[in-house]
Amino acid sequence: MQALDASAIRRWADACVRSLAAHREDIDRINVFTVADGDTGTNLLQTMRSALDSLLRSNSSGAGTALSALAKGALAGARGNSGVILSQVLRGLAEAVGTASTATGASLRKALLRADELAAEAVSAPSPGTVLSVLHAAAEAARDCPSDELGEVASAASRASAAALAETPRQLAVLARAGVVDAGGRGLVVLLDALAGVVTGHVPEPVVPSRVPRPAAALTTARESGSAEYEYEVMYLIDGLAGAGADRSDRSAEEEAARALRTALRALGDCVSVVGDGDGLWTVHVHCNDIGAAVEAGVEAGRPHRITVSRFADQVAAQADRFTRDRAVVALVRGDGVAELFEGEGAVVLRVAGALDPADLLAVLTGTRARHVVVLPGVPDLRSEVDDAVSQAVAAGQDAVVVPMTSPVQALAALAVHDASRRANDDVVAMAEAAAATRRGEIGHAVQEAITWVGRCLPGDLLALLDGEVVHVEPGPGDRTGLARDLVDLMLVPGGELVTALLGEDAPDGLAEALEAHLRVAHPEVELVVYPGGLPGAVLVVGVE
Repeated sequence: MQALDASAIRRWADACVRSLAAHREDIDRINVFTVADGDTGTNLLQTMRSALDSLLRSNSSGAGTALSALAKGALAGARGNSGVILSQVLRGLAEAVGTASTATGASLRKALLRADELAAEAVSAPSPGTVLSVLHAAAEAARDCPSDELGEVASAASRASAAALAETPRQLAVLARAGVVDAGGRGLVVLLDALAGVVTGHVPEPVVPSRVPRPAAALTTARESGSAEYEYEVMYLIDGLAGAGADRSDRSAEEEAARALRTALRALGDCVSVVGDGDGLWTVHVHCNDIGAAVEAGVEAGRPHRITVSRFADQVAAQADRFTRDRAVVALVRGDGVAELFEGEGAVVLRVAGALDPADLLAVLTGTRARHVVVLPGVPDLRSEVDDAVSQAVAAGQDAVVVPMTSPVQALAALAVHDASRRANDDVVAMAEAAAATRRGEIGHAVQEAITWVGRCLPGDLLALLDGEVVHVEPGPGDRTGLARDLVDLMLVPGGELVTALLGEDAPDGLAEALEAHLRVAHPEVELVVYPGGLPGAVLVVGVE
């Protein structure tokens, strides 16, 4: 196909609805940004259905008017943040094509670049690794395509969007931890793939959606994004911004009024978007607690209508099917070797480097999609952050429990007795008992001057700790291997059957072999297991069970 006409635009819109319907559940399932909810695919489908319905009701004779009808329908029926962004993508296409009867490869290039601009403006706090990154990559690929052939430009955009989608987990840690790509980005890839398919001749059978009135169940909705502290989603259409309905020539006053409305809504909540169709109609979206204030802000700015208020669905009642498995174990660890060890044992791992953001842990907990989650904090000094994240998960309907511990060796001991076939409470008790029965030791370097139970230490001195207390200070670099043997002997004084050693970044060569040889002579009844933990800043972490 050399150019898109009105008929081709209709076939593309049909293909988009068909593809989104086919992929809706999959897109819903992978949505974890910024909180897991399972609503993006549904929102995109409903928005695109509204766009197609608008197009079918219009008498569009050219590509430009057809795209304009799609954009207006999407704006009027936008659902959630993803729907708002989709409406701006379609608006960008319509603006770029204008009143032309056909859209060529050059037109599509220009259209995608304009769509990229408008979509970025629609989001109050854009983040890399989202649908915006996917759209930007598609627009840049279309811009850089050496050919003006429509099929080449469309295919280049489609391929680039898929490649950018694959990169989203590397840009957003929450996606990487959940093992998914961005849900909104995947939806956009579906639309661009459909466009490339229409242009190249592989067109799916068109399906004309029926108009469905909003049922009572729609008064509650899943949270597609934003903070959990806001209870309601408020959306409405608005015109007459700054008198724009009476004077369409004053676009600057209209834009200024839109910016003022965005500012007012940001003071009330988050996920704010105020976007227009370029012809005086705007759609407003905000998550807030004060519904009246959100509507009043619209009244002050213009003439709001089709006001929709949805309460975010209770996570237990409305999303009982969000759990896809019964149990999961989440381990917080430091060091790549330790992380690989826990992953090999079936745990979901959150690598902690420095401070822990409770939102990161919450994303991992919800991303497991498990009804019961046991948290093993194998990193010290994170109690308040872990409790914060777990309390939020529990409030959202997930059964999350923390097993008290401060060391990765205790976490390993707990994981070793985990049995998903037991009752959840009994399993937690068994894991807690295993962690509590594990004595923990560590050898590392002092980072500052201090007074310990066994005397003064200086920065760089070797320290041996037993159950959190310093039991030996060795000046300077010291004999790390000898100190490791002494620490293990001290830990075995009350007895023990299994010694687990995690080698740190500062472990000397041959430490594992030296410990094995020593225990074979001094404690032949004890079993030794050594793992290359890669623990930062440590020589050795030891557990005795």
